[in-house]
Amino acid sequence: MPLIPDESLPYLENMIYLPMVLTILEKDRTIFEKGPFKLKRPYISMVEKAVKQVQKELKETHIYMKRHSMKVLRGEGDDMFTEYVFFHGGYEEHRRYLNVRLRNRVEELISMYFALVEKTS
Repeated sequence: MPLIPDESLPYLENMIYLPMVLTILEKDRTIFEKGPFKLKRPYISMVEKAVKQVQKELKETHIYMKRHSMKVLRGEGDDMFTEYVFFHGGYEEHRRYLNVRLRNRVEELISMYFALVEKTS
């Protein structure tokens, strides 16, 4: 029987992925601001709207995790895997994530946030 309930796992994983998404979007915004683009504003606007959506979800995740006494810590890592330690209800669970999987999931999330921003604009 898993120690972490299925409904809590997405929140724990959000604490892995969403900060990565924010970091990448912030770097991309800087590139758009400093880059040789003729029309920077549409790109910067799209990135900023995506950042706001990610920040909103991250805030909701923080609130959920605080209410349920949950925590995520980054453990050891190497060229292939990164370990994360999930704390929930007094239990500790170690999970290893393939680095390629982390990158691909962050890419999927960025695409999802851009699509979401495009729909609401």
